[in-house]
Amino acid sequence: MSGLKERIIAAAAPDLAAIETALRDNLGAHLEIVQETASHILFAGGKRLRPLLMLLSARICGYGGDDDIPLSTVFEYLHAATLLHDDLVDGAHLRRNKPAAHAVYGNSIAVLVGDFLLARSLSIAARPGKLAIMDVIADITEEMSQGEIHQLIKKGDLLLSEAEYMEVIRRKTAVLIQGACRVGALLADAPEARIDDLTRYGHHLGVAFQMADDLLDYTADTTELGKEVGADIREGKLTLPLIRSLQKADTRQRERIEGIVRDETFSPDDFRELIDLLETLGGIAYTRRQAEAHVAEAKAALTTFGSSRPQETLLNIAEYALYRKV
Repeated sequence: MSGLKERIIAAAAPDLAAIETALRDNLGAHLEIVQETASHILFAGGKRLRPLLMLLSARICGYGGDDDIPLSTVFEYLHAATLLHDDLVDGAHLRRNKPAAHAVYGNSIAVLVGDFLLARSLSIAARPGKLAIMDVIADITEEMSQGEIHQLIKKGDLLLSEAEYMEVIRRKTAVLIQGACRVGALLADAPEARIDDLTRYGHHLGVAFQMADDLLDYTADTTELGKEVGADIREGKLTLPLIRSLQKADTRQRERIEGIVRDETFSPDDFRELIDLLETLGGIAYTRRQAEAHVAEAKAALTTFGSSRPQETLLNIAEYALYRKV
């Protein structure tokens, strides 16, 4: 996959630059502390995947208007809002190789700035005057909230099923990526079949993206990941590599896995032992296969579109989801 990331960035460079400018121009914070806290999370090196997906989805449907760049910022603001809230709920220390916002500005400010970004997203989403777009944004905020609550109440639950995990990541991650693609098609007034195709693409890409993210907790180092390795386990989050391995473990292996997971102060040696167990039991390989299957579904959803630069970039993004390092 050498050069895939570079090809995506090269193809999307003008759009990414326009998104960056719009994120600053549309923030509209009247208080310096709001501007500073929002900027701490917004301009710390995010990939801008979600706004880019919205733009590409609009372009593949033939959109040529001026509302796409401003509207795309909605999806980065929503994403940033969830990160502010998530890091506080999870007690995370790092985000994108920087101290988490709540550690710098305090819990109350982090929560309230997250709320501001949610509200700002709704204001911007209303500008094109399309009720269908507002419906999607409202549904996203509702679904993501429930996904986070579901994950919270299942924190540390070693009996979490694969079906429940899938429901959590659908709401927590996939719904925002899916929504970005759907809104792009809606903005372009695309036929219903094309809207459904891009919605399907976004759903499967979102699921694959989260599975790949879950794998990074076991395969990346802190510098690559931008947060502490093993953070998911320390925060009580059971992800698919662990869920699958527990299903396959014998009594001794299960006891050892549970012992490490329940020990919030597990050592680097313990974590390496856990990774070895997940590899032996097939949890890591199984998660990768599942992610690959969802990427294949995402790419299949684009076959009804004619060949174009937006289609090529969307296909490359789906492929990159599997092999990214961060």
